[in-house]
This record gives sequence, structure tokens and C-alpha cells, in this order.
Amino acid sequence: MTKWKEGFSSLALAAAMMGAVTTGALADAGELHIYNWTDYTSDEMIKKFEAETGIKVTIDTYDSNETALAKLSSGAAGYDVMIISNDFVPIFVKQKLFQEVDAAAMPNFKNVDPKWQHRPWDPDAKYTVPWVWGTTSYSVDTAVYKGPTDSLKPLFDPPAELKGKVGMFGSPTEVMSLALVYLGKDQCNSNPADLKELNALLEAQKPFVKVYNSDGIVERQVAGETVMHEQWSGKALATRQQKSTVKYVYPKEGVVGWMDNVAVPTTAPNLDNAKKFLNFLMDPENIALQQKYTGYQSGIAGSNKLLAPDVGGSPEFNPPADLKITFAPSCDEKAIRAYDRIWTNLRQ
Repeated sequence: MTKWKEGFSSLALAAAMMGAVTTGALADAGELHIYNWTDYTSDEMIKKFEAETGIKVTIDTYDSNETALAKLSSGAAGYDVMIISNDFVPIFVKQKLFQEVDAAAMPNFKNVDPKWQHRPWDPDAKYTVPWVWGTTSYSVDTAVYKGPTDSLKPLFDPPAELKGKVGMFGSPTEVMSLALVYLGKDQCNSNPADLKELNALLEAQKPFVKVYNSDGIVERQVAGETVMHEQWSGKALATRQQKSTVKYVYPKEGVVGWMDNVAVPTTAPNLDNAKKFLNFLMDPENIALQQKYTGYQSGIAGSNKLLAPDVGGSPEFNPPADLKITFAPSCDEKAIRAYDRIWTNLRQ
């Protein structure tokens, strides 16, 4: 063997060993445990994160903010990242269920749209980064229901033909937030007269409601099990893509706006990996994969232009410029207790 070949062989061996070390390090980069809403995480986006970092992702799901709060409050541990709605962020922070991650100091925070850099529920971006945002109204199969669709009235005061054909969310705060928009009342309401009116509205609606459930809405409406359903804008898009006669309604009273946020539980076992994921999500190309899957807006500048027209150009994705959007705040304990009483009686 010549000296040149010996040298080449040594270099090749060193390179191979370095590759093995690098590959091993990537393969052993650890884990990330995500707690998220059901059917709300893009597989394509997760696979990209795993490929770039070598971190293995596992996902557990919940069906309402209340469920997630109850689980973490009970001492459940093991989650590194969770996604939670804007009105629940202050509750989790107050109960010390989230830890500070200083998202504003992360490299990709510069990509956050300025209007979302100082969100009221996390003004200094100490705890969270944006996931996606959208609106809550209702969707209706116009092939079955031929009545007017310019108001929330058909949802909360349905005509006889819709008895047993209406679906509502399984989350009390989301049901009541939209009901209060319809009534023209303040959010987080503890006024006795307003609560009496809210309770009467929901009790009168109850005989028309087939199910209170935030899961399986698309499947129920596509199958015709429900004709009308309280709905998020992105899920309404998914429904229409499968059933063209389904329409997402922008009512004259307005809609509820929301933003889901990514936070790190206090008990997160893989803090460094959690921070990597938060920074990853603030890259337009990455969050666009989540938008593509869910049909929602993001808080990251430049991501919308990466979407195909069937999502980015859809009516569900683009609310009217004059639409009244009410972002429900985090309610105080008095309002929460009142809502709990109404909800408990309603579900009996």
C-alpha cells in the first residue's frame, strides 16, 4: 500500500468515524413530549423537526382547555411542550404550571409579526410563542338548511327543522363566549341578570343539540349526523373540502377570536429540547406546515405566502375586513364559578 493510499484510508476511516459519532449524537438527541388538542399537529412539521434535530417526538392529546388544566393541576408530569388557548395562558401562569423560557430572546423571535410580539396574555413573551390563530363561529350544511346564515340566531335559537341536528363544543368557556357574543354581553361575565339570560338561552337551545363535543366535528358534519355545528374556522375549511355544501358563517354579531400558544410546563423533563421546538416554530417555513395542515393563520410574518391557494385563499382563512372579532380574556374566579354552575346544570 502506498503512502498516499494509507493517508487516504486513514482520512476515510476518520471521516466514517466522525459520521458515526455525528449520527449517533443525532439519534440520541433525546425526546420531546407534546400535549396538544386532538388532531391538531402536523405530521409533516413534526417529521421535519425530528429530521433536523434527531429529537424523537411523542404526542398526547386533550379535547378542551379545561381538560388540560385539570390534568396538569392534578400533578401530571412528563410533558415538555403544550399548546393552550390565549384565555387560559394567565391561569396556567398564575398556578405556576408554566415556566419562563424567555421566548423574546430566542433567535427566531424576530420572525414574529410585530402585532403578536406583545400579546395581552403574555406581553413580554416570557412563557409562550404563537402556534396558530383563528375564529370561532359555526358551520352549516346549506344543502339541508335553507334558512338565513347572516347571524348566530340559527345556532342559539334554532328553527324546528334543526331539532337534534345541532352540535356544540364540549368546552364550557368556548360555548359561553360565543353565546355572549350573540347576546351582546361582556365576556367573563358575572352580572346576575346577564348570567340568567345566558343560562336561559343555553337551556332553550339544549333540545336541539345532538352532542356537546369538540372532537369529531368534521366527521359528524360530513356524515350528516349534524347539520349545524359550532366550529373553528380551520376545521370548517376541512369540512368544506370534504363536503362542498358546508358553509362557515361570519355572523353580523361577530365571532370569537383566539390564538393557541406554545408553552413549557414547569415539570418538563427535556427543557432544552422544548426550547428548540419553540424556536423551530418561529421559522415561517416550519409554521407554514402547521398552517397547511390546520387551515389557520399564524403569528409568524411571511408564512402565509407559503400556503397553497386552497388554504391561504379560502374564505375560512380570510375573515371579512369589517368582521367584529372578540378575543375572550382570561376570566376571574367569580365568572368561572358561574360558568361552571351553568354548564353543570346544562349537562345534567
